[in-house]
Amino acid sequence: MSKFIEELLSISSQALLMGNPYIAPEYKTLLGSLYDEIIQILSLKNGFYAFESALHFFPAIEEPDGKRIDVNQWNHDDLWQGEYDSLVDDLFFFAEDVFGCQFCIKDGKLYTFDPETGNLGEISNNFNGWAKAVLDDYNFMTGYPLAHEWQVKYGELPCQKRLLPKKLFVFGGGFAVDNLYLADAVEGMKYRASVAKQIYNLPNGTTVKMKIE
Repeated sequence: MSKFIEELLSISSQALLMGNPYIAPEYKTLLGSLYDEIIQILSLKNGFYAFESALHFFPAIEEPDGKRIDVNQWNHDDLWQGEYDSLVDDLFFFAEDVFGCQFCIKDGKLYTFDPETGNLGEISNNFNGWAKAVLDDYNFMTGYPLAHEWQVKYGELPCQKRLLPKKLFVFGGGFAVDNLYLADAVEGMKYRASVAKQIYNLPNGTTVKMKIE
């Protein structure tokens, strides 16, 4: 296992699920050459939280226990991805930051996915590079400072909850505790999908009139 993956795992929580990792065959094409890498990570720790739950790496198992969403369920159209239509075509999502901004795989590379805009940001072509990027700038990459501040005030983040902005960041909402609320991770993705579809690829500064579905 690579240096930066080892370091990230060493500071993360215990495994979220027991048992051997399983990724459904229909996702292997999306993962391509990165399939072996993610299976290796999950074999060492089948899902985890890090940076006071700001980073959530999904576990993978063939038969989830119903208490925790695994990566196979997270990538199923019926959960939330269907709300984004073509914006999530050919993407495989494996982790998220405290705001529900996603980490995903597309065409052999790892990216960030902004749920408010649908935009991708390239990170690396392997998981070691992704882990290095997270470790080098975890405040930005995971939202750790606000995760810490919010939890000092309100308590630990429950399983499958994320901190969503009351006023979306893309509309000028502040990165501050008073602009955050606790939300179900799935519902948070669905809520922002209608916004992302309406503003995707619009030039910066464009005036829009939003319809929230």
